[in-house]
Amino acid sequence: MSATEPPPVATNGNAVRVPDEEQPLLGQRKPASPSVLAKFRRTMTAEVCRDWADLVLLLCYVVTGLLDSSSTKVWGAFVSMQTGNTVYVGLGIASIFDPPISTRLWKSGISLLSFCIGSFFFARFHRYFSPKRRWVLCASFAAQTVLTASAATIVTLFPPSPNPNEVTWNVLVPLALVAFQSCGQAVASRALKYNALTSVVLTSIYCDLFSDKDLFASNNAERNRRAGAPTLLLIGAVMGGVFSGTSVGIMGALWLAAFIKSLMVVAWFLWPADPEHDE
Repeated sequence: MSATEPPPVATNGNAVRVPDEEQPLLGQRKPASPSVLAKFRRTMTAEVCRDWADLVLLLCYVVTGLLDSSSTKVWGAFVSMQTGNTVYVGLGIASIFDPPISTRLWKSGISLLSFCIGSFFFARFHRYFSPKRRWVLCASFAAQTVLTASAATIVTLFPPSPNPNEVTWNVLVPLALVAFQSCGQAVASRALKYNALTSVVLTSIYCDLFSDKDLFASNNAERNRRAGAPTLLLIGAVMGGVFSGTSVGIMGALWLAAFIKSLMVVAWFLWPADPEHDE
């Protein structure tokens, strides 16, 4: 027998040669590579890394300023900052005793109620499916995008009356949709453990920023976040004011907000996985 020939294999007492191409390499078979579907499933179920995730949350402040400035100018109610809406509701209740009743009672009340209901659902969605899981964040921000785009579609097809005192369905419905989705940003900040970056409140950030003992330190990441939040919200507010003062009105602000939210969905899809949980 030649040294290069494969050894015979005994079958019922007879030796049968196995062709060279059927011999396993070094006695082992090469393991099958995971399928594309398996790789995609692993990617989507991985938890995202927190590093630099605050940049996405800071971008949410631009959206908040954009939507709140345009909504208060056109609709007379906030869609994100519910402190202002609570004050408006209080003033509306007070107007019952001194008619006419302020329409801000109904608009701000709808916004406040929608925000609370949205917080209930978004928080439980994140908590049930794991807060930092990639597909959960993508789904959350995709829902925010769809809700904002739906509100934009309504005001595009059925423009609201220029009279701010009118309370009609094409004001209340988009107002409720945008307020419902606004809390998704705040819930995401909790999920990623950047509790200060809720994107819906600034008073506590101003307090923490200027009471920071290391306010003037050269390397202070918390200070930078706190300074960036109101700056970006102010930029968004200016943009919203400009939109609401032009022919595109709140429609343009809503479509821009939906576009920015869609970019956040892409960002979470491409975000690096947390190496401690990437199995």
